[in-house]
Amino acid sequence: MLGLGIPTLITRLITLVVAFSVHEFSHAWTANAFGDSTPKNAGRLTLNPLKHIDWFGTVILPLLFYYTLGVVYGYAKPVPLNPYNYRNFKRDTGLCALAGPVTNLLLAILFALFFHLSPDNAYIQHVSLYVVFFNLMLAFFNLLPIPPLDGSKVLGIFLPDELYFRWTAQERKGMMILFLVLMVSSLLRLNLVGRLVLKPIMLVMQLLGLQ
Repeated sequence: MLGLGIPTLITRLITLVVAFSVHEFSHAWTANAFGDSTPKNAGRLTLNPLKHIDWFGTVILPLLFYYTLGVVYGYAKPVPLNPYNYRNFKRDTGLCALAGPVTNLLLAILFALFFHLSPDNAYIQHVSLYVVFFNLMLAFFNLLPIPPLDGSKVLGIFLPDELYFRWTAQERKGMMILFLVLMVSSLLRLNLVGRLVLKPIMLVMQLLGLQ
Protein backbone atom coordinates (compact mmCIF):
# COMPACT_ATOMS: atom_id res chain seq x y z
CA MET A 1 0.00 0.00 0.00
CA LEU A 2 2.82 2.40 0.77
CA GLY A 3 3.91 2.43 -2.85
CA LEU A 4 0.74 3.97 -4.24
CA GLY A 5 1.08 6.55 -6.98
CA ILE A 6 -0.32 10.07 -6.61
CA PRO A 7 -3.43 9.48 -8.82
CA THR A 8 -4.39 6.37 -6.84
CA LEU A 9 -3.78 8.12 -3.54
CA ILE A 10 -5.95 11.07 -4.61
CA THR A 11 -8.70 8.68 -5.70
CA ARG A 12 -8.60 6.96 -2.33
CA LEU A 13 -8.64 10.24 -0.44
CA ILE A 14 -11.71 11.32 -2.43
CA THR A 15 -13.32 7.99 -1.59
CA LEU A 16 -12.59 8.57 2.08
CA VAL A 17 -14.00 12.11 2.04
CA VAL A 18 -17.18 11.06 0.21
CA ALA A 19 -17.73 8.03 2.46
CA PHE A 20 -17.34 10.14 5.61
CA SER A 21 -19.59 12.89 4.23
CA VAL A 22 -22.39 10.50 3.28
CA HIS A 23 -22.04 8.79 6.66
CA GLU A 24 -22.38 12.06 8.59
CA PHE A 25 -25.17 13.37 6.36
CA SER A 26 -27.19 10.24 7.10
CA HIS A 27 -26.85 10.92 10.83
CA ALA A 28 -28.02 14.50 10.30
CA TRP A 29 -30.94 13.50 8.05
CA THR A 30 -32.15 10.79 10.42
CA ALA A 31 -31.89 13.05 13.47
CA ASN A 32 -33.91 15.71 11.66
CA ALA A 33 -36.52 13.12 10.66
CA PHE A 34 -36.81 12.08 14.32
CA GLY A 35 -37.51 15.65 15.41
CA ASP A 36 -34.06 17.03 16.20
CA SER A 37 -33.35 20.11 14.06
CA THR A 38 -29.92 20.67 15.64
CA PRO A 39 -27.97 19.26 12.63
CA LYS A 40 -30.07 21.32 10.22
CA ASN A 41 -29.49 24.49 12.24
CA ALA A 42 -25.76 23.73 12.23
CA GLY A 43 -25.71 23.43 8.43
CA ARG A 44 -25.01 19.68 8.46
CA LEU A 45 -28.10 18.60 6.54
CA THR A 46 -26.10 18.62 3.31
CA LEU A 47 -23.87 16.35 1.22
CA ASN A 48 -21.31 19.14 0.84
CA PRO A 49 -18.05 17.51 2.07
CA LEU A 50 -16.72 20.86 3.32
CA LYS A 51 -19.44 20.86 5.99
CA HIS A 52 -18.47 17.41 7.27
CA ILE A 53 -14.73 16.92 6.92
CA ASP A 54 -12.25 17.74 9.62
CA TRP A 55 -9.01 18.70 7.86
CA PHE A 56 -6.88 16.98 10.46
CA GLY A 57 -9.08 13.93 11.08
CA THR A 58 -10.23 13.37 7.50
CA VAL A 59 -7.08 14.26 5.53
CA ILE A 60 -3.91 14.72 7.60
CA LEU A 61 -4.40 11.90 10.13
CA PRO A 62 -5.24 9.23 7.51
CA LEU A 63 -2.14 10.25 5.54
CA LEU A 64 0.02 10.09 8.68
CA PHE A 65 -1.31 6.64 9.57
CA TYR A 66 -1.00 5.49 5.99
CA TYR A 67 2.62 6.53 5.49
CA THR A 68 3.84 5.53 8.97
CA LEU A 69 1.81 2.43 9.84
CA GLY A 70 0.38 1.35 6.50
CA VAL A 71 -3.24 1.59 7.69
CA VAL A 72 -5.94 4.23 7.25
CA TYR A 73 -7.57 5.78 10.31
CA GLY A 74 -9.51 9.02 10.44
CA TYR A 75 -12.72 10.75 11.37
CA ALA A 76 -15.09 13.49 10.26
CA LYS A 77 -16.71 16.27 12.27
CA PRO A 78 -19.28 14.72 14.61
CA VAL A 79 -22.82 15.83 13.79
CA PRO A 80 -24.21 17.98 16.66
CA LEU A 81 -27.28 16.27 18.10
CA ASN A 82 -29.72 16.90 20.92
CA PRO A 83 -31.30 13.51 21.69
CA TYR A 84 -33.72 15.17 24.14
CA ASN A 85 -35.62 16.31 21.04
CA TYR A 86 -36.34 12.70 20.11
CA ARG A 87 -39.65 11.05 20.89
CA ASN A 88 -37.81 8.03 22.26
CA PHE A 89 -34.35 8.91 23.62
CA LYS A 90 -32.58 5.54 23.45
CA ARG A 91 -34.33 4.08 20.41
CA ASP A 92 -33.99 7.14 18.20
CA THR A 93 -30.37 7.73 19.30
CA GLY A 94 -29.56 4.14 18.31
CA LEU A 95 -31.39 4.33 14.99
CA CYS A 96 -29.74 7.66 14.18
CA ALA A 97 -26.35 6.04 14.86
CA LEU A 98 -27.26 3.01 12.75
CA ALA A 99 -28.09 5.25 9.77
CA GLY A 100 -24.40 5.98 9.12
CA PRO A 101 -23.20 2.37 8.67
CA VAL A 102 -26.37 1.45 6.75
CA THR A 103 -25.74 4.30 4.30
CA ASN A 104 -22.15 3.13 3.77
CA LEU A 105 -23.48 -0.38 3.12
CA LEU A 106 -25.90 0.99 0.51
CA LEU A 107 -23.07 2.94 -1.12
CA ALA A 108 -21.04 -0.26 -1.27
CA ILE A 109 -23.93 -2.06 -2.99
CA LEU A 110 -24.25 0.79 -5.51
CA PHE A 111 -20.58 0.61 -6.46
CA ALA A 112 -20.72 -3.17 -6.63
CA LEU A 113 -23.36 -2.62 -9.30
CA PHE A 114 -21.02 -0.21 -11.14
CA PHE A 115 -18.32 -2.91 -10.97
CA HIS A 116 -20.56 -5.50 -12.59
CA LEU A 117 -21.83 -3.07 -15.23
CA SER A 118 -18.28 -2.23 -16.37
CA PRO A 119 -16.68 -5.57 -17.31
CA ASP A 120 -14.53 -3.95 -20.01
CA ASN A 121 -13.31 -0.98 -17.99
CA ALA A 122 -10.51 -1.97 -15.63
CA TYR A 123 -10.23 1.52 -14.12
CA ILE A 124 -13.90 1.74 -13.13
CA GLN A 125 -13.73 -1.77 -11.72
CA HIS A 126 -10.61 -0.94 -9.71
CA VAL A 127 -12.13 2.26 -8.26
CA SER A 128 -15.48 0.57 -7.60
CA LEU A 129 -13.80 -2.31 -5.79
CA TYR A 130 -11.94 0.07 -3.49
CA VAL A 131 -15.08 2.15 -2.83
CA VAL A 132 -16.96 -1.03 -1.90
CA PHE A 133 -14.18 -2.23 0.41
CA PHE A 134 -13.67 1.12 2.15
CA ASN A 135 -17.38 1.71 2.73
CA LEU A 136 -17.80 -1.79 4.14
CA MET A 137 -14.80 -1.22 6.37
CA LEU A 138 -16.25 2.09 7.59
CA ALA A 139 -19.64 0.47 8.19
CA PHE A 140 -18.43 -2.56 10.13
CA PHE A 141 -15.79 -0.61 12.06
CA ASN A 142 -18.43 1.85 13.24
CA LEU A 143 -20.72 -1.01 14.23
CA LEU A 144 -18.22 -2.23 16.83
CA PRO A 145 -20.03 -1.73 20.17
CA ILE A 146 -17.27 0.46 21.62
CA PRO A 147 -18.04 4.03 22.74
CA PRO A 148 -18.11 6.43 20.93
CA LEU A 149 -18.61 4.32 17.77
CA ASP A 150 -22.11 4.00 16.32
CA GLY A 151 -22.37 0.39 17.42
CA SER A 152 -22.28 1.42 21.09
CA LYS A 153 -25.44 3.50 20.60
CA VAL A 154 -27.14 0.72 18.64
CA LEU A 155 -26.34 -1.63 21.52
CA GLY A 156 -27.73 1.00 23.88
CA ILE A 157 -31.24 0.45 22.51
CA PHE A 158 -31.30 -2.89 24.29
CA LEU A 159 -29.65 -1.83 27.58
CA PRO A 160 -31.49 -0.89 30.78
CA ASP A 161 -31.51 2.86 31.37
CA GLU A 162 -28.95 2.91 34.19
CA LEU A 163 -26.49 0.72 32.28
CA TYR A 164 -27.12 2.72 29.09
CA PHE A 165 -26.07 6.03 30.65
CA ARG A 166 -23.05 4.46 32.35
CA TRP A 167 -22.03 2.89 29.02
CA THR A 168 -22.41 6.01 26.89
CA ALA A 169 -20.54 8.07 29.52
CA GLN A 170 -17.39 6.20 28.51
CA GLU A 171 -17.17 7.86 25.08
CA ARG A 172 -14.11 10.00 25.79
CA LYS A 173 -12.21 7.12 27.41
CA GLY A 174 -13.35 4.76 24.67
CA MET A 175 -11.98 7.05 21.95
CA MET A 176 -8.56 7.19 23.61
CA ILE A 177 -8.48 3.43 24.19
CA LEU A 178 -9.54 2.75 20.62
CA PHE A 179 -6.84 5.06 19.27
CA LEU A 180 -4.17 3.35 21.40
CA VAL A 181 -5.36 -0.12 20.37
CA LEU A 182 -5.12 0.87 16.70
CA MET A 183 -1.63 2.31 17.20
CA VAL A 184 -0.23 -0.63 19.19
CA SER A 185 -1.99 -3.18 16.99
CA SER A 186 -0.46 -1.66 13.87
CA LEU A 187 3.03 -1.30 15.36
CA LEU A 188 3.04 -4.92 16.56
CA ARG A 189 1.34 -6.12 13.37
CA LEU A 190 -1.45 -7.72 15.40
CA ASN A 191 -4.25 -6.19 13.30
CA LEU A 192 -6.77 -6.70 16.10
CA VAL A 193 -9.47 -4.47 14.66
CA GLY A 194 -8.91 -5.86 11.16
CA ARG A 195 -9.54 -9.36 12.45
CA LEU A 196 -12.90 -8.25 13.81
CA VAL A 197 -14.17 -6.48 10.70
CA LEU A 198 -12.44 -8.35 7.87
CA LYS A 199 -14.63 -11.47 8.01
CA PRO A 200 -17.95 -9.63 7.63
CA ILE A 201 -16.38 -7.45 4.90
CA MET A 202 -15.27 -10.51 2.94
CA LEU A 203 -18.67 -12.16 3.45
CA VAL A 204 -20.54 -9.16 2.04
CA MET A 205 -18.10 -8.82 -0.86
CA GLN A 206 -18.67 -12.49 -1.65
CA LEU A 207 -22.46 -11.96 -1.56
CA LEU A 208 -21.99 -9.01 -3.93
CA GLY A 209 -20.06 -11.23 -6.34
CA LEU A 210 -16.74 -9.47 -5.78
CA GLN A 211 -14.79 -12.46 -4.41
